[in-house]
Amino acid sequence: MSNTSSIILFSLSGFSSIVNYRVPLFLLTLLCYGLIVVVNVCLIVTIILDQNLHEPMYIFLCTLCISGLYGTAGFYPKFAFDILSDIHVISYAGCFLQVFVLYSSTKVDYSILVLMAYDRYVAICRPLEYHTVMSVRRTAVLVSLSWLVPLCCELLVVALTSTLTLCGSHIQKLYCENWSIVKLSCSSGKANDIVGLIVISFYCGHFILIVCSYVWLVKSALKSREGRRKFTQTCVPHLLCLLNVSAALLFDVMYSRYGSASVPQNLMNFMTIQFLIIPPILNPIIYGLKLTQIRKRMMYLCIMTSQRFKLTLEV
Repeated sequence: MSNTSSIILFSLSGFSSIVNYRVPLFLLTLLCYGLIVVVNVCLIVTIILDQNLHEPMYIFLCTLCISGLYGTAGFYPKFAFDILSDIHVISYAGCFLQVFVLYSSTKVDYSILVLMAYDRYVAICRPLEYHTVMSVRRTAVLVSLSWLVPLCCELLVVALTSTLTLCGSHIQKLYCENWSIVKLSCSSGKANDIVGLIVISFYCGHFILIVCSYVWLVKSALKSREGRRKFTQTCVPHLLCLLNVSAALLFDVMYSRYGSASVPQNLMNFMTIQFLIIPPILNPIIYGLKLTQIRKRMMYLCIMTSQRFKLTLEV
């Protein structure tokens, strides 16, 4: 295949090592995806239904859960289908769509984590100005930008990759990934490398910004008992989610660019999909267990639902 016009399908070779474990892996995939959907939807519904949770911090958390559902929807349905299939291929357009969904989702996650860090900084370091700074209008603008910028950024990356002339169609992963497509190129990928480094640097800047905000938060929190209480209650979950997302994404980026072919295929598969498993499950669980208002509201909704179900059965 000498150019992009002749490539209709990409083959995914990551499935070669799991053909003997199809049924248990398929069931595990359904369980994992079901858990992701349940925990995220529960948190989203809880925040939407409770007027007391219509505050910037909870709105950002709701947006983070929506991003998790959006990203995993680009992977799990296709992955589950491929597990039971004898042929593991994806269309040219479908491949780029999957790249766009998966990696725009991770970028949205980082943007939202920055907003959450800024929100906590204002709440703890400038409490008297909080409602002025984090107004409804500004919150809406920030949430919109947290989606618009990553989507445009990933659209640029995908558009640039789609112009490359490809000399192969064999992707050594369980899903489509931008760097794997670039490595199939017959032409120079320097432009992609430059844009990729700019994007990585941009989101590394996000990480540095979050760290700087937490330096100020720690300094402020240590000054009073109330500050320490706020930090422990609302900032610790955010730090855990930040480490969760950062470690998972760093794993994927470093392996995609510098991974060794000597790594066993099963280990490679886990290393490349763990950012689609761990953060979407752990993030809502961490917040659901740690934030008192959400935990109480979810328990209340569960109790009310169970009581209504019992009344329905009795009738």
